[in-house]
Amino acid sequence: MTHLNTALSLAAHGVPPLPLRVGKVPFGNCSDCAKNVCGGRPNMKTPGPCACPNPCHGWAAATTDPNVINSPTWARAWREAAGVAYHPGGAGLTVVDLDNAEGMAWARASLPATRTVPTTRGEHWLYRGAMQGANGVRPGVDIKSTMAYARWLGPGTRPMAALPDAVRALTVREPAPVRPVSVSVPSLAGGGQCPHRTPIYLDRGIAMAEKRITEARGAVHATVYRTFLAVLSTHGRCGCLTETHTARLFTAAQAKGETVRHCTEAWTNALTTLGLTHG
Repeated sequence: MTHLNTALSLAAHGVPPLPLRVGKVPFGNCSDCAKNVCGGRPNMKTPGPCACPNPCHGWAAATTDPNVINSPTWARAWREAAGVAYHPGGAGLTVVDLDNAEGMAWARASLPATRTVPTTRGEHWLYRGAMQGANGVRPGVDIKSTMAYARWLGPGTRPMAALPDAVRALTVREPAPVRPVSVSVPSLAGGGQCPHRTPIYLDRGIAMAEKRITEARGAVHATVYRTFLAVLSTHGRCGCLTETHTARLFTAAQAKGETVRHCTEAWTNALTTLGLTHG
């Protein structure tokens, strides 16, 4: 069976193929799309048509449309193709690419049995279900699914199992540790007490500010700035804020993904807006 026939057969079964050139890599972008001067594909999360009819943009060229696969613009690629690849995520699949003996030993000990395809150096384990692809998730283990391609090496053997949580967990990154901060706070009149409210008022205000940051669903940086501005507008002139209070706000912001630099910039900008100075 020719590479073109293989691709058409895959497409007929809902698996989006693309041609591979020598070196097991996709064909490069054409001159009109070189270095993505065309802007790339409009939605790189799934395969989709580009204004260019050539098999450009790597994995995103994969398609199940037989008219595209068999088109004159793809004919040259098929004539020069050294193999066929497919986009696993586009077919609702995930490929656990095991490149060496260590990777295979881990899979056999840690993952449920599923469809297996032998490769040059190891095995592909196929699961039903798509996820974000990632390389080097473990020694000798890559994940090929959404936004990735895998070589077509045959249908494999054994029934295909559902994508297990153990595979999904491989791409979950531990959150970055929250760094302790030391920032300047206004040191004005008031001797550390809030003359117009009780200390409980300040504690409640800080708690509400933390809650506002924590519950932000978007525009986190803007929310952090507005929250800092609100706290400083109420307590920035009376001298009752301490570094402990500010550290609580920074910690809440960092837990939402803000860096120490971003927190410091937002705090400084709020001070400047209110005409407060570091003392």
